[in-house]
Amino acid sequence: MASWLPETLFEIVGQGPAPSKDYYQLLITRTQIIFRWWKISLRSEYRSAKPGETKETHEDFLDNSHLQVQVAVVFGAKILDYVFNLCEGKYDYLERLSDTLLLKIICYLDLEDIARLSQTSSRFEKLCKSDSLWEQIVQSTCDTITPDMRALANDVGWKQMFFTNKIQLQRQIRKKKQRQENKMEKHT
Repeated sequence: MASWLPETLFEIVGQGPAPSKDYYQLLITRTQIIFRWWKISLRSEYRSAKPGETKETHEDFLDNSHLQVQVAVVFGAKILDYVFNLCEGKYDYLERLSDTLLLKIICYLDLEDIARLSQTSSRFEKLCKSDSLWEQIVQSTCDTITPDMRALANDVGWKQMFFTNKIQLQRQIRKKKQRQENKMEKHT
């Protein structure tokens, strides 16, 4: 399974905590942790400071409390936990799937499961609220989608279309047609 992984497993960049202006990069490859920093200061003693880099194997990182503290201070405890998991070989393969493939999988879930999945990460929240997902769900539950329905979905969103009952949809489509007809009459 690990051979399916790209060479770079994770990368994050950021600025050190205030008042520091130092810039940091954390790069996790299949075999190494690379922590880089750039000192940015107006103080004369740091002007000649060169960028730095520390490279550790995954095993060495797990034993290096000093580097772990630096990662936690700059990027936070959640990132440190994630790095620990990567170093211990606990990969999140689901996170590595493309959005297109994930949307195809998600559309087979029950509505309750979609709601729960949307609470697991910002990526899944975005996918579970996306028009692409709800368009697939509407298409799988409706026999036919008329051009009027598609136009209404473009206005109100596919999720709204899914949760609106049939009578309300027919009323909204009728109103939209009337507005378009009124606009056409005004222009002629």
